[in-house]
Amino acid sequence: MTKSVVLGFSGGIDSQTAARILMAEGYHVVLATIDTIGDKAMLHKAEIAAQQLGCEWIVVDKLKLFRDTIIDYFCDEYSHGRTPAPCTRCNTLIKWQTLEEVADSMGIYHIATGHYFNIEQRNDRYYVAKGADATKDQSYYLWGLRQSTLQRALTPMGTVIKSDIKRGFADKSESMGICFLRGRHYTEYLAAEGVAMSRGNIVILRGDIVGQHCGIANYTIGQRRGEGIPEGKCVIAIDATTNSIVVGEKSHLYKHALHITDCNIVDTNELYNANDITVKIRGIGINPNCYASIQPQENGFTLHLDDPAYAPAKGQPIVLYRNNLVIGGGIVVDFE
Repeated sequence: MTKSVVLGFSGGIDSQTAARILMAEGYHVVLATIDTIGDKAMLHKAEIAAQQLGCEWIVVDKLKLFRDTIIDYFCDEYSHGRTPAPCTRCNTLIKWQTLEEVADSMGIYHIATGHYFNIEQRNDRYYVAKGADATKDQSYYLWGLRQSTLQRALTPMGTVIKSDIKRGFADKSESMGICFLRGRHYTEYLAAEGVAMSRGNIVILRGDIVGQHCGIANYTIGQRRGEGIPEGKCVIAIDATTNSIVVGEKSHLYKHALHITDCNIVDTNELYNANDITVKIRGIGINPNCYASIQPQENGFTLHLDDPAYAPAKGQPIVLYRNNLVIGGGIVVDFE
């Protein structure tokens, strides 16, 4: 079945459009809905959309894997004062791997999703590349994909502009944010999951106590409002070992060096020799406006920036670009 593809399918605007594009290109499309949180409304929506498209539709149960790999990680990261990246982790460890498993079981080579991105091949290597729609580009969230995944992936949404396709849908609603939160604030979710919220001290850099916090999991780097945070101050560090929150000035949030581990790099020679590498520390928001220099370290590398990164947090992904290509990424473990 060389002209077949397994498409990750939620039944939303993007995955429906991806299916139509692939069908128009002559592919036999198998729609695979990955059930990660038992969202019956989403499953019903996907089933109806699949019927309307006339495509084969299957549901893949990944409830336990999602709990063990994403939800437990999410809670553990916050309880240790770090900032998790569940969507990046899910793409890398669950979504795309599941599509590969389904495709392999059906004797199908190609896989696809409704993500807005492209793939470019340079020599014998495959790169995640930015999508045509700059406002919807999702390349930042896909830095962890393996070469073996990229070489069989199709990118039907790579040239699509979201505003052009929304007009063709009566239901223009979009899923936003982290799926398993279901619209709740993350602190509410953590409390429901039983994450410990021990009170502790809020201190300034020299160690003086200036307030009391209500549990480190309730605070993030850069936060300006919250129980115990003095007016005019912001969270600049979270110390799980002492159960303390450190506050300071906004100027303390700018960091010139980031230490990165858990890396996925397309070509290490390119990483250490290129002089035009740019950096994203968040998909949307303030990112450094300069080229980065990379210094290899044990188990990772150190990223040096003339234009400092604003409010990096431990546990957060860093994604490296050369023009529109993702050349690698990793997780922040420290900064200075």
